[in-house]
Amino acid sequence: MPSTRQIAVTALNKIFNKGIKPKEALDELSADLNKRDRAFLMEIVYGVLRYRDYLDYMLKDFLKKPSGLSPNTLNNLRSAVYQLKYMRVPEWAVVDEAVNLERFNQSKRALINAVLRNFLRHKDEIKDPPKDKPVEYISVTTSHPRWLVKQWIKRFGFDEALKLAEANNRIPPVVLRAESVEKREEMLKEFAEKGIKAYPTEFSPVGIVLKEFPAALNSELLTHNLFVQDEAAQLVTYLLNPLPYERVLDACAAPGGKTTHITQMMEDSGEIIAVESEEKRIRQLKENISRLGLRSIKVIHGDMRDLDKTGHWPLATGYFDRILLDAPCSSIGVIRRNPDVKYRHAKKELIGYKENQLDMLTAVSRFLKTGGIMVYSVCSTEPEEGEEVIKEFLHSNPEFSIIEGDHDFLKPFEVLDQEGHVFYRTFPHRHNMDGFFAASLKRIG
Repeated sequence: MPSTRQIAVTALNKIFNKGIKPKEALDELSADLNKRDRAFLMEIVYGVLRYRDYLDYMLKDFLKKPSGLSPNTLNNLRSAVYQLKYMRVPEWAVVDEAVNLERFNQSKRALINAVLRNFLRHKDEIKDPPKDKPVEYISVTTSHPRWLVKQWIKRFGFDEALKLAEANNRIPPVVLRAESVEKREEMLKEFAEKGIKAYPTEFSPVGIVLKEFPAALNSELLTHNLFVQDEAAQLVTYLLNPLPYERVLDACAAPGGKTTHITQMMEDSGEIIAVESEEKRIRQLKENISRLGLRSIKVIHGDMRDLDKTGHWPLATGYFDRILLDAPCSSIGVIRRNPDVKYRHAKKELIGYKENQLDMLTAVSRFLKTGGIMVYSVCSTEPEEGEEVIKEFLHSNPEFSIIEGDHDFLKPFEVLDQEGHVFYRTFPHRHNMDGFFAASLKRIG
């Protein structure tokens, strides 16, 4: 059986070279590991993902031709340097294991040994880029793409851009959603009795923040209808504010966090249509709905833009009281949970996302009744996927207007533009939440 460090290198190869998501790679490779080894594996893999470019920066002076290394050897070095820099692992153990991972190539063994021992001798002499080169400093020390750092500095200034990037590299809290305010109080009391450290979220009326995630909690999730969901995502549903017996459409429903929250707010009454285009995610959506015992949701597999054209769409224009479009996006707002996102996108790709989001928003809007409410949301910090989408939509659809949310606890997240439009934004460094954008639209004609 391969060692935990070998599995870490293999996982990183899959993530960086084959585009596999971290959770999928780890689930595939760690099935036979015990709890302790799996935790060690996750710390190495997610640590390298958070600091990959900084690790490469620290290694560059000890490698003559970094570009000539195989992906496996490079990820071996990254894993070793991460352990030496950030983890309490004996130095000799790190070096010895890294050398052994190259057991079939004597020259690579010598290289790994020389580089790591040289790094240990001189690591305190490595200097970060100077702060008078702000883009380079933030980009290197926090391992974020230069184009994104440049945008943040322009929007927020150096200090806040740095805080945002640093927040993305901190391990986020585990946040649960209870099915009701009353249920949250019950769960907090029960957690306290069991010695599980937890406290209520500051804004969401049904959120619970855990200080740790004990293995026993898996049974609690099943028994008490709890759902793992960041507080920012919970607030999106409160912005939609669905009411019992309404007709509600969730246009991009999987994995079902917001769909099930909508249904719980509606007391499992009315009619909820959950549409999902990706077949492999339909199963997860249905499993979450079933686990929570919800009965008023109808799941439809298909692309919202084409359903009415193919004869599979059973509903008429102007059918829904409320619509949620949590659109596919770059996921830049959830880097702290998915650090691989930092390396997946170029700036020009945001325009492609924007065009797709605007297309989807236009398509779903025709199913909203006059006087109905539609919420558009994305887990992105970038205006191309947020404000710009809404402004272009309003320009082409004068029968819609932006409105404020119904709940006072949403006000801290309001952002006003020069035209007086009210948008909602959450940020990791300001609110300790995922980075979300949302806007509430009302059909007025």
